[in-house]
Amino acid sequence: MHHHQPHISPATPDGSTASFPSTDFSDNAKNLQKKPRGSYNCRRCGLPKKGHVCHIPATASPTSSSRHPRPQCQPYSHLRRALSFDDVDLKCDSSEVDVEEPESDLLGPYSGGLPGSCLWEVLRRLPPVELLAAAMVCKGWRDIARRLWRAAEELRLSVPSKAQLGLVGSVLQKCPGLVNLSLRMERDVDATTLACIAFSCPNLELMEIHTSAASVNRISGDELGRFVADKRCLTSLKMEGCSNLGSLVLCSSSLSTLWLSDVHSLTKMVFNCPSLREISLDFSRQENESTDLTAMVENLGRTCPRLQNIHIVSARLSHATVLALTDANLRGLRMLSLVLGTEITDASVAAIASSYSKLELLDLSGSSISDSGIGMICNVFPGTLSRLLLALCPNITSSGIQFATAQLPLLELMDCGMTICDQYPTSDETSDSELRSSFQNKLHLIYHKLFIKHGHLKKLSLWGCSSLNGLYLTCPELNDLNLNSCKNLHPDTLVLQCPRLGSVHASGCDELLIAAIQSQVNNKFASADNNLSSKRLADGSKRVRVPNFVIQPFDDDKKRRRIPIRPCKVLVG
Repeated sequence: MHHHQPHISPATPDGSTASFPSTDFSDNAKNLQKKPRGSYNCRRCGLPKKGHVCHIPATASPTSSSRHPRPQCQPYSHLRRALSFDDVDLKCDSSEVDVEEPESDLLGPYSGGLPGSCLWEVLRRLPPVELLAAAMVCKGWRDIARRLWRAAEELRLSVPSKAQLGLVGSVLQKCPGLVNLSLRMERDVDATTLACIAFSCPNLELMEIHTSAASVNRISGDELGRFVADKRCLTSLKMEGCSNLGSLVLCSSSLSTLWLSDVHSLTKMVFNCPSLREISLDFSRQENESTDLTAMVENLGRTCPRLQNIHIVSARLSHATVLALTDANLRGLRMLSLVLGTEITDASVAAIASSYSKLELLDLSGSSISDSGIGMICNVFPGTLSRLLLALCPNITSSGIQFATAQLPLLELMDCGMTICDQYPTSDETSDSELRSSFQNKLHLIYHKLFIKHGHLKKLSLWGCSSLNGLYLTCPELNDLNLNSCKNLHPDTLVLQCPRLGSVHASGCDELLIAAIQSQVNNKFASADNNLSSKRLADGSKRVRVPNFVIQPFDDDKKRRRIPIRPCKVLVG
């Protein structure tokens, strides 16, 4: 019968030995006795390892050589040695100590070996809802999603009507470094929403709140004023549906951009924002609108001396408002937009031209100015004005439009929608003389033709010009043309010499006109000396058709200068 030999462990520092139960090494290798973890003593001599170099050979034993030789243990991995206090070189070619290993472990088994930087770039492009879903895949994805939330500086969030405000707050609290916030609210907006934003976003600089048709903005002027005053980092505020403000007093040293829409009947409006550079106020179209715009403009001149862009939309705009604006003496004003002011006349244009001669944008849509006002604009702003918007101005004719394009060489955008139209008075109380004059005006306007030749014009809008009969454009830089509802424009009197034309809006136009537009803009090349099948007479007075046999064949070898035309879209829907 075979007897098992007892296993003798190495000597301890005090010379004693420890005995363990007999073990069969041939049955299971896991039963091998290993070194206890946490030991700081040398296994050969028993002395402390720190600062110690053992001189005993590895094959020698501190005990009697008559004892049974100890079986060899599995060598320690470099990772375990790195965690010990042994003074051994820790360099290792194994991948176990690679610095990327903890990152791959962090990604979990669902990363598919994708590097953390690549996964970061993938997840950072997800919208907030999908990023929340991706965080539930594994621990690695959840940690990276958490880092993305913390590093986020811009967030666009759509809040459905049934969403609770606590859910919005929990999302915002994930982004302590948020700087730019845009909310599209389908639920009502109130002071609680502002408090949630103020608490969750301490470093907010830009905030936008858009409302849907079914949502109501219940924020009052006092609540909005306190929010702006507390947010000392806020530089831009854009908010829709501001119909319940009542009165508004804004005091901020950092606010530079302010957009408020649907403003209604403010009893008091005071702005104390010395850094304000751009303001946009869109008032409601209700008949009981009673905001004192003259007092508001006077306050802007006193407290906001750095204003550069002013945009006001209100039916209560008048010549008195323009005079108050000219008295404000805003030297840095570059863009002025006064829309729907039917009481703004040519005298108002003269006042604007005398006070602000460096305007780059002038929008007087919906005013009562005439061609004389356009002449004043052309005389004062020939070297600065690049955008002119004169839509819904019934006193402007095609002659004024042609004069503006000829006298403003830097013009890049021009909007003349609903200027050349044939509308009749619809009121039953209209006198016969007004009907006769309107009929005569229609006879005069219905045959109007427009000739525009400009080297820098890029966008031209003629929407609703139903009395426009002919259009001849020679604009090499024109990119966008709006001809919506030009019902009387004839295909034979339409010439588009615009090689860079990218889109033409032709909704509500005749089918023949649409076909003519498509045939002109879909040509592949525009040759400088086109081989036309026509010829002028000797005196050059008339162009006649030439028979095909008279036309000389086109020489392919002859070099011709051709200008490639970009693909153009004709938008009909």
